[in-house]
Amino acid sequence: MAQVSTAQPAEAAPRPAARRHLSDRRIVQLFILPTIILLILMNIFPLIYSLFLSFTEYSVISANPPVWVGLENYTNILNDPQFWHYFGVTGTYALISVALQTLVGFGLAMLLRTKFTGSGVVTTLILVPMMLSPIVVAVFWRLIFNPSYGIFNYIFGFLTLLLPTLMGVILVLLLWRIVPKVLGESTARYGRMALLILIPVVAHLFWRVVLNQDQTYGAFYQQVTAIETGPEWLAEPVLAMWSIIIVDVWMWSPFVMLLCLAGLSAIPEYLYEAAAIDRASGWFQFRRITLPQVMPLLLIAVLFRTIEAFKQFDLVMGLTGGGPGDVTRTVSVQLYQLAFQGQFNTGQSSALAYIVLVIIIAVSNLYIRALNRAREG
Repeated sequence: MAQVSTAQPAEAAPRPAARRHLSDRRIVQLFILPTIILLILMNIFPLIYSLFLSFTEYSVISANPPVWVGLENYTNILNDPQFWHYFGVTGTYALISVALQTLVGFGLAMLLRTKFTGSGVVTTLILVPMMLSPIVVAVFWRLIFNPSYGIFNYIFGFLTLLLPTLMGVILVLLLWRIVPKVLGESTARYGRMALLILIPVVAHLFWRVVLNQDQTYGAFYQQVTAIETGPEWLAEPVLAMWSIIIVDVWMWSPFVMLLCLAGLSAIPEYLYEAAAIDRASGWFQFRRITLPQVMPLLLIAVLFRTIEAFKQFDLVMGLTGGGPGDVTRTVSVQLYQLAFQGQFNTGQSSALAYIVLVIIIAVSNLYIRALNRAREG
């Protein structure tokens, strides 16, 4: 008789606990969360708090809490004629400066489009100004504009002196071409010989008069003495704004050039080859191929530079401080003086900051619409 096995089946080994894995979405959220918190603390919260202060009467040096005044700060600013003067100064500065930066930057990009020996070094040297701090640039150009020992007055004075000489050379060249037509080819050589004799004599008499410091009409002597007391570039109302514009164009034209170079390098060569086959002129190729292809990046450059021009502060403060008087006082300079000088009017300065923000957003919207039309076209 067969025996029945009474052995108990062995218990199954316990399964290890399943590991919990984070989903990719949860990992992304964990990495982004610190950045979002930092953004809220450093950017969004100050914006909201300054917006609240713009509706209050408050000063950071006062122990009194903010007092709600509604739209009073905004109405006071918009009804103040000085604000519109500062806004006009800012708009004029932005318009002229950005226009010159666009022309100079695009022109440099067209010149550097073709590679040549040392083109990389030249491009790097041109980009150096935009790498410098605006305060360093302001100190550097204040030395250049100095009326006593600044090199700008020396260059300006000598260029003024060379102008009559260049006009004389042009006159001689014109006479050299006109003499054969007046005297005829047969006697033209005698007329040219007379010119060769008269030129040194006239030049001798001219320089004797010019170099004579005893004469009231000694032009060279007057120019040299005028160099030491040249124009006050940063102190004269007419020249102060143009001085800032010159520095701004020198500093930021390389930025426009860089974006234009990127746009020029992306233009397909077959477009120019097809235009050359059709015997299209250089002007036609520039107007129909180069400019439309570069226009999107050019508008982006103009947009960035316009925004920065409306926010311009450090360069103006470093060069003129908003003077002489208030001819170079931009809205940003006025905002600084309203917030950190005098009564430290935090509420009104916050309102002015938001007015400038709305203006910048409106101007940026116009550029973005133009950019979209350029892309669609």
